[in-house]
Amino acid sequence: MMAAGTAMEPMTRARAEAIAGLELETATEEFARVVERHRPQIFRFLLSSTRDVDLAETLTQECLLKAHRNWASFRGESSAMTWLMRIAINLQKDHWRNRRMQFWRQTRLNAVDLDEASEWLPSGESSVEQQLLAREKVGQVWKAVKGLSERQRTVFLLRFVEEQELREIAQATGLNEGTVKAHLSRAVARVRVELGGRR
Repeated sequence: MMAAGTAMEPMTRARAEAIAGLELETATEEFARVVERHRPQIFRFLLSSTRDVDLAETLTQECLLKAHRNWASFRGESSAMTWLMRIAINLQKDHWRNRRMQFWRQTRLNAVDLDEASEWLPSGESSVEQQLLAREKVGQVWKAVKGLSERQRTVFLLRFVEEQELREIAQATGLNEGTVKAHLSRAVARVRVELGGRR
């Protein structure tokens, strides 16, 4: 029902196209900002998970392409980062499921150099000896993480590489927080054992 004295402007095709064009332009700009802000985190997570720069770049591109295709259906029930991370985790799982044996063969051949991996991590060490010790420790941690189950590895990397809170990890993985805590606890215990520490 219209209020007295108000007139509704007729919707012409040109006006509808102009509105749709504006909405599309706004959505495109919004998505571009999301990509600019979160792409490094997605790439870093996938690189940590796969330890293969080319594969991580490919999966990152697939993640962003899938997100772009489905941007209109993003309801904002979680943060854009959580939504993108969920897509990345699913792509990672699909990749491992489809190419488990081939993946491990390629990883051995094209693994990221430990020197390169240690450069991704912030380091306050200044001496060469300290840097070498840090690189050695990074290598030991990567070896231990490689031996974790898929879920434990994902939770471990999201917590310690991406520094996500348990709630964010739960949203990204689709697990409840208690399950995330259990996987994280088991992962940390196993990594400690592998590094020669106590449980």
